[in-house]
Amino acid sequence: MDDRGGSFVAVRRISQGLERENSCHSTSAEVVAGSAAWLSRGLSCVCAQRRESDARPSFDLTPSEEECLQRLQNRIDIAYDSSIPEHQEALRALWNAVFPEEELQGLISEQWKEMGWQGKDPSTDFRGGGFISLENLLFFARHFPKSFKDLLWKQEGDRSAWEYPFAVAGVNITFMLIQMLDLEAENESAFDLLYCIAFKLMDRQWLAMCASYMDFNTVMKATRHQLEREFLLEDITRLEELPSYSLLTL
Repeated sequence: MDDRGGSFVAVRRISQGLERENSCHSTSAEVVAGSAAWLSRGLSCVCAQRRESDARPSFDLTPSEEECLQRLQNRIDIAYDSSIPEHQEALRALWNAVFPEEELQGLISEQWKEMGWQGKDPSTDFRGGGFISLENLLFFARHFPKSFKDLLWKQEGDRSAWEYPFAVAGVNITFMLIQMLDLEAENESAFDLLYCIAFKLMDRQWLAMCASYMDFNTVMKATRHQLEREFLLEDITRLEELPSYSLLTL
């Protein structure tokens, strides 16, 4: 977090399996190179260097950055466990943030379908994203409630008859970001903020493509490519400067 309140994120590695079906899409090497430039502009305490035996840049982190990165990695490694009280409370907190006037009947309830879970037990949908995907949803609901509810209730644009299930889409976005990025952040919540941006961007892509439920994977690929392009933009030093950040409303 800098003195302007910005959330810094640097892309350390883009996974090698990037889709290349469109020639205008950036290659993984281009994304890494662009990310190194972002590092040199935006994170003066992090140096991008190349090892002689490795064409990819490596990064020297300060101890505090290493600690923050490790905390984020620890979050990613935690599976959702319905027997853990902290996980139960986070799930209840998500319900209360979204439906403050409706009492939740139980952690296993038909009510969860109102939020876009596949069944009455949300824990069965966390396999891909783990506990951090629940934390991401809760962060989104608390920090950008209008954008969150606009997406939940599909209040923007001409929607299809078969829409994506909101909560399940949220877990998929967490999983996409985990696969796509290794993050170095001065602010641990940067991953959560990037999640909010990606979710809003995904819905914008959904509307632009006039998508329906069967198009969800295609929309996710388009979302990923758009994020990669934004990471390559010049003069981007913090998440709040990404073009897609402007989609969020408090």
